[in-house]
Amino acid sequence: MGQSWVKPVELADRGVRLVPLALEHEAGLRAAAADGELWNIRVTSVPRPEDTRKYIEDALRMDEEGKRVAFAVLDAASGQVLGTSSYHDILPEVKRLEIGYTWYAKSRQRTALNTTAKLLLMRHAFDTLGAGVVGWRTDNFNFASQRAIERLGAKKEGVLRGHAMRRDGTIRDTVLYSVTRGEWPEIQAHLLYQLSRPREGT
Repeated sequence: MGQSWVKPVELADRGVRLVPLALEHEAGLRAAAADGELWNIRVTSVPRPEDTRKYIEDALRMDEEGKRVAFAVLDAASGQVLGTSSYHDILPEVKRLEIGYTWYAKSRQRTALNTTAKLLLMRHAFDTLGAGVVGWRTDNFNFASQRAIERLGAKKEGVLRGHAMRRDGTIRDTVLYSVTRGEWPEIQAHLLYQLSRPREGT
């Protein structure tokens, strides 16, 4: 089971905390999604307000099955829930996992939040868990997500055509990206440089 390799953990740096997602985060997650009414974006999987509890319950069920480890992303100072991210498609036999189910309140998008959270997740995956590959996947029409993944330094692997169903019933192509263990030192240095710049990172 994936869970025997990847366990829930708390990660923190630069004013951001990642803690295991729990039902206690329902109100905060609902508020984060309401910041920009993110559920109306057809190329994301952000839950509608009334579906937030089920979204968390589904994540916890997947965690129990060893398929996903979900985090609430918090402002370290205030404890405010800013969004969520997960490890998923956990393959312990080849030391591969993916980072996804990621979304943030609209007011915190295009800030240092995403870079910091991804740095924490990649650092834990490569340096603590010994992952060989960290991957991402996103909707072929989610250009903002693709740009954000590319800014991290991930390489595009390809496109799975006709791969998944969107919430509106249309069928999407899925774009795949990854970072390998050998690429990680340079990418970590790049992310730390982005975060050290006077203006905020991505």
